This record gives sequence, C-alpha cells and structure tokens, in this order.
Amino acid sequence: MSLRTPLYDRHVAHGARIVDFAGFDMPVQYSGLKEEHARVREAVGLFDVSHMGEIRVKGPKALEAVEWLCSNHNAEIEVNQAQYNVLCNEEGGVVDDLVVYRLAEDDFILCVNAANRAKDFAWVVKHGSREGVTITDEGDDWAQIAVQGPKAAATLAKLTDADLDAIGVYHFLPGSVAGVEGCLIARTGYTGEDGFEVFGPSDAAVQIWDALLEAGEEFGVLPIGLGARDTLRLEVRYCLYGHELSDETSPLQAGLGWITKLDRDFLGADAVRARKGKAKHRLCGMVIHGKRIAREGMNVLHEGEVVGHITSGTRSPSLGIGICLAYVRPDLSRVGTRLVIDVRGREAEAEVVKGPFYKRD
Repeated sequence: MSLRTPLYDRHVAHGARIVDFAGFDMPVQYSGLKEEHARVREAVGLFDVSHMGEIRVKGPKALEAVEWLCSNHNAEIEVNQAQYNVLCNEEGGVVDDLVVYRLAEDDFILCVNAANRAKDFAWVVKHGSREGVTITDEGDDWAQIAVQGPKAAATLAKLTDADLDAIGVYHFLPGSVAGVEGCLIARTGYTGEDGFEVFGPSDAAVQIWDALLEAGEEFGVLPIGLGARDTLRLEVRYCLYGHELSDETSPLQAGLGWITKLDRDFLGADAVRARKGKAKHRLCGMVIHGKRIAREGMNVLHEGEVVGHITSGTRSPSLGIGICLAYVRPDLSRVGTRLVIDVRGREAEAEVVKGPFYKRD
C-alpha cells in the first residue's frame, strides 16, 4: 500500500490525478501541466512536498558528523542558514543530494529526497553516529509546503509575522504560519523562481495549505503537481536523483563541483579526488533543433556512434523548445557541440548550451 502525505485528501478534492511517486500517492497534475507551470513562472503556485525526508542531527558533535557526511563547507553555515550538499559513498558516487538547515550551533535538519528517505537515514546513522550526536528520523513529523513564484512573498506575508524581506536566499527563520506555531520559513525551492518552503507540524498541514490557497486567491494561486515541478526544475537545470544523480555518479561529472569541497576531508572525498577527470561521461544541457522531444534513456549520437544518453528531457513550456540533460563523452560536452538524439528511430539535432535554459528576470 502506498504512503500518503497529510494533504492527500486535499489533492483528491482539487481533482488531482494521483500517481505513485517514491512509494507515495502524489498529485502529478491538477488543471494541467502547462497551466500549472505558467502560473508558477507568472504568479504563484503551491506544492505539497511533505513526502521529502527530514533527518535531525543534534548534539555537541553534530557539526562534526554533518561535516563528515556532507560535501560542502558546512562549518561555514550560520544559524538560520541552509546549504546544498551531497552525501557521497566510499566509491565517490552520490548517495543523495540534500539541503542542510542549521537550526542552532549543534542542531541540523538534513532534508533528503523522498525516494531515498529510508536509505539516507540508515546511511546517516551508520556513518554519522558517535558520542555526542543524536540522529532522529523526523520525516513523519514535518509537513513541507512550497510557495513558489513572483507572488509567493505577497501570498505568504498575509499569514506570518516573520519579516520575509529579511530572509535571504538559502536562509530561513522560525515563526508561525496561518496561526500554526513551530514552523520554519525557508527561502528555498526547486523551481528557479523566488519562493519559500514552509516546514510545519504534519498535523497542521491542512490548516496551512488551506490558508495559503485563500491568501493567494487574488494572485490566481494554483496547486501544482509533480509534472510541472519536473519541467520547472529542468528549465533551470536542477539535478534530480535517479536521473542525473546515482550511487555510481560522481558529483563532479554531474557538474556539482561547486558544492563538493575537495580541500577538506569528508566521506568519499578520496574517491571523488581519484575519479576527477577520469569520467567517461559528463553531464551537459542541450537544446533541440526542430519539434522532436528528447526523453530519458534515449541515445545521443555523434557521427553515427552512441556517445551518451538522455537523463531528462521535455519541451520547455516557458521557451517553447525542446531541452534536455544528458551524459555524453567529455570531449563532446563543450558548449556549441552539435550532436544527434535518436528519438524512436528518428534523428533530432541538438546543441550543447551553457547554464540554465531559463532565467527569471
């Protein structure tokens, strides 16, 4: 039997099409992917991301544990700051990508992907346990609702006394939302737009969700499903575990060297260093010339030879062109390189491009 977030009944009431995702019954779309995608880019959308996992690492040696487990400079994170990281295995592959939130000098929340909740908790316990550290799975204690888009701040401001202007990108503040105490209000997200992720007690999820829909009504707020969440993140070239990242993938070949600090030791650092520059494939972004759409698993060709594969692909709702991420031979991952994608036996011309496909103003 699939798991359900505290907001499952609300998704059904909103007419969502429900699918299995990471063992959860989740909404893939409500009014339609294109409309939901555009609403986030143009106004504000509401996402239920309560299926994500939260691992609490707390105690006098908590920072030591987090520093060993995670790839970034976590000692530099200030209280009420968040930071993007990866967990690496002993072979230099990616166990998961995650966001680390520092609640106090000795108190952290690791927010991990839904598909990896059990695996990550076991990994953190195995490699982070030590005297002076308490590790707790709090995934069922928290609901997480993302409010994303140009009108996200205006929507949320109606429901909280927290100074949203004082919350910088990848920072957060504790506060109340919709009368619910004990929330964390973080300026983080997975869409490329300005916005917030509200962590609140799971038993108050419905109260917060309903209040946010009411507060955003004047801006045309819509609930947003997993379909638009995927197209939004792909337009800004964010990695998705199980697509661009895996236990075999080095964070360097995935373009995550900026969060993989090899000037210090962490679990898997030696293996990542040893693999540096030796990957047979490197992640790149490509635009498609023509109307065909690249999809996950399709082969990438150069002069008739298979040189890589697509990890994620779609027609960009914002740009109206085909976009994709792919692992290809390193010498063919340079910007401007022309490649061919085998789209069910038909050839689609593609070109390697730099950076995100879409940037907000």
